[in-house]
Amino acid sequence: MRIISGKFKGRRFTPPADNWPTRPTTDYAKEGLFNLLNNRLYFEDQRVLDLFGGTGSHDYEWISRGCCDVTYVDKHAPAVAFVKRTVATLEVEECIQVFRMDVFKFIERPAPQPYTYIFAGPPYPLPNIPELPDLVFGAGLLAEGGLFVLEHNPHHDFTADERCTEVRKYGKTIFSFFQT
Repeated sequence: MRIISGKFKGRRFTPPADNWPTRPTTDYAKEGLFNLLNNRLYFEDQRVLDLFGGTGSHDYEWISRGCCDVTYVDKHAPAVAFVKRTVATLEVEECIQVFRMDVFKFIERPAPQPYTYIFAGPPYPLPNIPELPDLVFGAGLLAEGGLFVLEHNPHHDFTADERCTEVRKYGKTIFSFFQT
């Protein structure tokens, strides 16, 4: 895995994830997503929430591009430990909050202020993926005009949701974009 752009461009990291219940976004799909975001957002101005953060790949990309307000949430202890080590190696501890907890419990907590960008890359076998948009919007986590991106596989289709404004496919990886 690599960081695609920004001050850490080209940095590689190898999580020991062979037995983790995670499915990291491929570099191909991540690059496609960040190319879209690059044309829509000022990275420095965003308040980012990464649900089911896994290896932290998205977070390093945000920080590398100038964002210094990132929140990572995952319950898998080895993944959280890996992210903490990587953040320390990159010396960006002041730019990220790392929470080791269940995403659904995190969503239930009151947010100190809404996030302008939320990414959720849940494990594909998770049975309640279809509920995630309602949970995120219902909890008031997304700021007015903010963007929520949900990564999923072809077994899910959110195009009937009026908040779903766009869908992008990268092989079997699909990103559904939601806005208020």
